Amino acid sequence: MIMSLKKMMFKTTALAMSAGLMMVSAAPAVMAQAEAPQAQPAQAQPALAQRPALREGIIAVVNDELISSYDLRQRMLLLIVTSGVQVTEQNYEAFQQQALRSLIDERLELQEAKRWELTVDEEEITEEITRMAAQSNLSYDQLVAELQRAGVDPQTLRSQIRAETGWQRLVGGRFNSKARVGKDQVDSYMAKITADSQKPQYLVAEIFLDPNLAGGLTEAQAGAQQLFQQIASGAAPFQSVARQFSNAPSAANGGDAGWLISGTIDPKIETVLQTMSGGQMTQPITTDEGVYIYYLREKTDGNSDSVMALKQAAISLGADAPASRVETAQKALESFRNSQKGCGALTDTTIDGNVVVTDLGETPLSELRDDYAAALKPLNVGQTTAPMRNDANMNVLIVCDKRLAGENAPTREQIEDRLVNQRLSMLGRRYLRDVRNQATIENK
Repeated sequence: MIMSLKKMMFKTTALAMSAGLMMVSAAPAVMAQAEAPQAQPAQAQPALAQRPALREGIIAVVNDELISSYDLRQRMLLLIVTSGVQVTEQNYEAFQQQALRSLIDERLELQEAKRWELTVDEEEITEEITRMAAQSNLSYDQLVAELQRAGVDPQTLRSQIRAETGWQRLVGGRFNSKARVGKDQVDSYMAKITADSQKPQYLVAEIFLDPNLAGGLTEAQAGAQQLFQQIASGAAPFQSVARQFSNAPSAANGGDAGWLISGTIDPKIETVLQTMSGGQMTQPITTDEGVYIYYLREKTDGNSDSVMALKQAAISLGADAPASRVETAQKALESFRNSQKGCGALTDTTIDGNVVVTDLGETPLSELRDDYAAALKPLNVGQTTAPMRNDANMNVLIVCDKRLAGENAPTREQIEDRLVNQRLSMLGRRYLRDVRNQATIENK
């Protein structure tokens, strides 16, 4: 089942006051410990009011469409309310630029959606706000009242949802076929993570700032540092900040990126995660892609068990079978190994009057005899053990499928979702970049 583009791309804006969000407090060096008080939305308007006043009038023009100082002020308030990030003298200019970039991108998204005659109904926007309110244990009316109490016009949120919903549909409609992944790709990815299952694994949430969207690497680094300081001081919850500011597909889930396996992570990131314990947050880490902040929820030394779908090719031999018969059986099974073409062509049947093929179904390695588990553990799908002897027969086992066992093990559907989401996110970013490059944007 492929995760919807809406779930993947939409940065839900549940209020920072909602319960259960991940937060971190200040700590030295590379990390900060978890648990800190949440920022209250009601503080947003006074915090912004203490900053330098925005000049009145037109702030920017996007393809002849105006962005006013009122639009910008409203967006800044919305970001404060929904992320918990507080405006200070040090971050005011960067915060204002973040809000302006968001407005410019939304204008471009709406204009592109209009060009493709794509519209979003008011009822859909109301439904999305209702869903967001439910995440904070609020009704639609209560959420709207909280926004108004913080000085945010509810139309500001509705405009944001209209742009994001229209854009995600446009990206999905244009690029969904390009984002599809085949069975071989899923198999390859699953084989890799199964092979890597003995390596350390990290359950993380992430914030990613894309230099292409932040105005450059320097701006992304500065923005990430400011967000880190806000989270570490307890002023803003990690999850809410990720929803509003992260450019990763995980933003829609509050930054939840699931389990990362050693060897599949950028070495610059893994080097830091290796030194951490659960409940800690990294300082900003610059990679070739951009700038990351990670919250390490849990860490394990690896998953030692695998589930294998097996077929058995066996020749019946009693415990007292003569050596000559044992040797004949072994040669017959060696010949079978050399001639078999994988599980697909094998059915429960008798071959050459002696070799009997049986489907054993799925079995965790931990439930097999030690010698069988040791022989199967290094094998990949399609490979076969050497002939082995037990009290009833001599046999070879064919690996038809192999996956991780345990609660950390991703399913095929989850792997497919992950690969599709990664591709859609990349294609969406490229699309917006191209639209931006072709647009006429003038800052006043």
